[in-house]
Parts: sequence; C-alpha cells; structure tokens
Amino acid sequence: MSIPKLKKIKSEKKYHDLTLSDEYAWIDQPNILEVLKDANKLDSKVKDYISANNKITEEYFSDVKELQKSLFSEIKSKIKLDDTSLKYKDKKYYYWTKTEAKGNYGKRIRQLIDGSKHEEVYFDGDLEKINYGSEYFGVGSVSTSHCDNYMAYSLDLKGSEYYTIYLRDLRTGKNEYDTIENTSGGITWSLDSKSFFYSRLDKFHRPRQIFKHVLGTSIDEDKLIFAEKDETFTCGISLSSDEKYFIISTSDHITTEEYFFPSDAEDIKPRIFQARKKDVRYSIDAWKGYFYVHTNEDARDYKVLRCKTDQIQNLEVYIPAKKETVIGGLDFLDEYILRGEKSDAIPKLFVRNIKTNKEEEIKISDEAIGVPGATLMQRDTNTTKIRVGWESMATPGRVYEYDIVTKEKKLVKETEIPSGHDPSKYVVERIKAKSHDGRLIPISLVRLKEAKQDSKSKVLLYAYGAYKHSVSPGFSASRFCLIDRGITFAIAHIRGGGDLGDIWHEEGKKKLKKNTFLDYIACANHLIDQRYTHKGGICFYGGSAGGLTGGAVANMAPDLFFSMLLLVPFVDTMTTMLNKKLPLTPAEWELWGNPLKSKEYFEYILSYAPYNNIGKKDYPAMLITTSLFDNRVLYSEPVKYIAKLRETKTDSNTQLLKCKMEAAGHGGMSGRDNAIKELAEEYSFILKTAKILN
Repeated sequence: MSIPKLKKIKSEKKYHDLTLSDEYAWIDQPNILEVLKDANKLDSKVKDYISANNKITEEYFSDVKELQKSLFSEIKSKIKLDDTSLKYKDKKYYYWTKTEAKGNYGKRIRQLIDGSKHEEVYFDGDLEKINYGSEYFGVGSVSTSHCDNYMAYSLDLKGSEYYTIYLRDLRTGKNEYDTIENTSGGITWSLDSKSFFYSRLDKFHRPRQIFKHVLGTSIDEDKLIFAEKDETFTCGISLSSDEKYFIISTSDHITTEEYFFPSDAEDIKPRIFQARKKDVRYSIDAWKGYFYVHTNEDARDYKVLRCKTDQIQNLEVYIPAKKETVIGGLDFLDEYILRGEKSDAIPKLFVRNIKTNKEEEIKISDEAIGVPGATLMQRDTNTTKIRVGWESMATPGRVYEYDIVTKEKKLVKETEIPSGHDPSKYVVERIKAKSHDGRLIPISLVRLKEAKQDSKSKVLLYAYGAYKHSVSPGFSASRFCLIDRGITFAIAHIRGGGDLGDIWHEEGKKKLKKNTFLDYIACANHLIDQRYTHKGGICFYGGSAGGLTGGAVANMAPDLFFSMLLLVPFVDTMTTMLNKKLPLTPAEWELWGNPLKSKEYFEYILSYAPYNNIGKKDYPAMLITTSLFDNRVLYSEPVKYIAKLRETKTDSNTQLLKCKMEAAGHGGMSGRDNAIKELAEEYSFILKTAKILN
C-alpha cells in the first residue's frame, strides 16, 4: 500500500508575540468557501492527495466487502421500509408521512378530514430528486400555507447548506416562478397565505437578515423586516403557539434576544421583548393572553416566567428553577400545559392543569432509563388527549394515545423490527466514572445479558461533549449489529454537553475544555476497571465536535483504543478559530475562546487542538471522514490532520481518510440507502479492527 505524501511549505505566523508554525497551512486556500459551491476550485494537489487516500481506503476495505454487504442487509432488515406515520389532524386535512421499500426520501401525504377526496401525495422526495437531477438531495423545509393551497419547500442540492426555496400551487401541482436562492432553508407562512418569511445567508454563510416574500412578486421586491448587526449572532423567525405573534430570535451560543410583532400586522415593526444580556438565553411563546418566557437568567438550568401580552415588564415566576434539573419548554392545550425536564441525564414528562396549577408526571414505562416524548395529535387544542412515546437503549419506540384526565393509554404505534428484536436479551445500565476533579460522569450502556463481565469484551464508547448537546439514551436498531456480536455500546455523558444542565456545559468549554477529554478518559478507564473491557479494548466513535474529543484523547491516551472513528472531525481547532471569515467562527468564540484577541485563549486552544498536538507516539487504527461540501467542518481539517499524523506517528497501524468528492454534506450522503451503506462501512471498520469478522 503506497501512502501518498502531501507537500510541506514552511509557514509561520505571529499571534501575541507567539509563532504558529503549520507546514500544511497552504491547504486552507483563501477561496475555500467557493469550493463549497464549485469543486473545480479545489487546489489540484489537494484533489490528487484526496483521490489517492480514497483509493487506499477502498483497498483497505477490499477484504471485508462481503461483510459490508452482509451488514447492509442486516441493518436494512432491522428497518420497516414500508412505514406510515401517525396522522396529524389539521384544520381541513389530515397530514402524515410514508416511506416505501423502493424509496429513499419518503412521501408527504394529506387527505381531507371529511374523506370526500382520495389521499394525495403532495411531496414525493424520490420523484423530486429525479426531477431536479441532483446526486445529493437535502430537504430543508416542506411547509404548506395556512389556506392549504400552496407549498413552499427548500432544497440543498450539493450538501453545503445553501438552500433554495421553491413555491408550488398544490391545486395545479405546478411550481410558481417564486424561487429564492442562498437561504438558511426555514420557511414561515403568514396567516393570510399571501406571503412567507425566510432568512437570507450573507457572504459568510450566516443567516443574519429576515425577509418577507409576497407570492407572485419579484425577489428583488422582498422586504427586509429584520437585520442583525452583530456578526456573531444569527437569526430566525417562527409563529407563536396561539398564532397571534411572529417571533424573531437572534442569538449566538450563549446570548439570546427576541422580538415580536402581531401576526396580522400590515406595517411590520418588530418590538424587542428583552434586550440582550451576555450569557442570558431566553425564548418566548404566547398562549391565551400571556407570554411564557423560558429563561436561564438567574436560573442556569432554566425557569419559566409569564406576563400578560400587554404588560411585558410585569413578569412573574410560573415554573421555578430546580436544583440540578433542566427545565424544558412548553406545549399548550386549552386546559393543560405539557413540559419536560431532565436530571442526572434522565428526561421526564409533566402535565400541568392551567386552572388549578397542579402538576403531575406522566409515567409511561417501568424502565428506569429511557426517553419519553409527547406530541399533540391535532391542531384543535380543546382536548385532553395527546400522544406520548417511550424508548430505551434496548426497547424500540412505542407511541400511545394518552388521556390526561382518565390516565388511559392505548398503543397506537410501535417501532417494528422486521428481522426481530427481543429486549429481554439485553441489559441497560447506568454507571458513573469519577473524573480527575471528582465529578461523577454518567455512562449509559447496553450489552448482551449473557455476556460475561470478564475484561475480554470490546466496548464502543460514543461521545460528543459540546454545544450543550445532550446525547439521548434512546433506541437504535442498527447498533445491535455490533451488540449481538459481543460489543458493548456505551455513551459517555461528558462535560461540554448539556446532559446534566448548564453547569455541565460551562465546565466543558473555553478554559475548561480539557474537562471534556479528561471525562472521556475517566469513563474509558472506569469501564476497564469494572471489567467491561480491557486497556486497548475500546473503540472511539464520534463526529464533528465529537471528533475533536476523539482527536484530543488520541493524543492524550492512545493506548486505550483498538480503533477510532473520527467522522467529519473538528480537529484543526486553532486554524478555524483564527479565521473570522468562516461561517461558524465568530459565534464559536463563545465556546472555545477568541485566540485572535486573547493570548490566554490562543495558548489554551493550542495546548489541546488535535492537529497541533500530534506527537511521536503510537496511535490506534483510525477511520477519518470528510466531504468537500461540508460548510461546518471544512475538508481541509481532516486532510491536514491525516497528513501530519502519518508524518509524525511511530506506529504501523492503518489510519484512513475518506473524503466524499461527490455531493455530500456534514451528515454524509443523502438518501436512506446511502446512509445505511456508510454505516455498514463504519461498522465493518470497527469489526475488522476488533477482529470480529463473523
């Protein structure tokens, strides 16, 4: 196997009287954002290097092609390919979705409630893909107007998340001339169905302006209704639950500001609800004459305030903060409010009687660890019936029709595993690892009940650890391709994420970012100490910011792993944080720190950034993926990383780079079969490196 070399060019830049050396800096070409739209602008030497690496990766997998085919079939056999969602009762129509065995993108269907006409497919993803002739087919929004006569939808046909909005008259089935390019993909209809609102992307791919488009008029006539001046903030628009207000939300990662205006206003003048305060996040909704405010001001894990809509200064506490408990948002019925909360990384559901203000938990399963959920069945909120769901790491999802008053529940849908699944064969556990500073880090895991805890098994330890994102201990049928082969699947609920609330996030960002990596290492060592596995018996699995976690722990404790999967990984943290022209960078400074302005942050990021800390040591086998059209983590990061890793490391293990040069996005290629194919390849890498080839 001939390993390609990437040329090195001496590059030194000064920051805060410190020198940053990077012999592969030339790969970060100045017009890198243009490559997202036109791959022909990619540097030819980088293109040749990527092509050579893709060939190596293909050769590596040549001996497991049959295993990949088997895994593809196995994963697909666990999915009910012909499936129909539950129907949602709107004003005139029932709306639902459907997937078919031959399709990849699903159908959206509706039927008049009175049954006077046959059901109609108003958006067929597979047919639309054919019509647009695109290799990649990313659907942003599919939104029907309030009058039910129009559909606005947004598509990304490359994977770079530049969405184009199209308009279709559902009475004729034909598209109108209203086509809007370079949007964020969101669509919010006016109540009279004569216009809709959308966010336009600026030259740095940031949605910082909201426009109103009137149907049938030129895009040039679209009216700007809101513009965000701060380059670190981005904005969007939505309709309140009572449909009486449009709400504009603008925010960075830690601070929010919201505006509102009446939904029937002809002369739109957004009114600020509460001026932005650094590190205060809030959101507003309206219901029956009140604004409800979900806020973290003086309540790091949130509380709910409310005020009358004409007295926004007179806020009162409606749902108080709870210690070590994350208070979730609200859904409204005429007489009840539904809400969620989470403590110790375990979510719960509650229902509150608006008249009596009494509240009770909705318990839908006897399992201790799982994921409950609640949705409304219909637009008419004069009801006591809702849908509640439950799933766990061992139990497929079930949805019940639930009566709030009588507590009666009726099973209306269950996730079917066509190839069969017996939850009793598995054990779901929650254990905790002590990190370097004494913090107890939750680990959720599922394994075969018959498996012995004798240190001989392999463990896949998944992690993310950023953006206050919580990793749900939910069900995934495909994981059992690994679990049934004896691999324990575990989730490390590390800091930087939001599994245990805001403090959990705060303790894993900026100058505390290394807690994220040390937490993961503590979880890995705890699994070894408790005899779930052995040193060198762990597979790291994570993507994007989770890939940063993986890259960092690879430098810190490579001997823990038999292999690592770094999917679209954020491994060149320093270069990205120094480039304020990239789509996400300015807003990201609130998470990682701004190395342009602060020497302290420059030195701290440099001390852990995976690319900058590759050392002369043995690294485990790795599969690293990326895409030319990914605007969130640019292809240059994994390309530079693999080049430097091979140049520096001392081991003889195989580290692979797979870069999709065809249309694909941050989440990979589009379509169900492509997603399964990618997963089968990832699983084949895990099983090959684990030496489990049955």
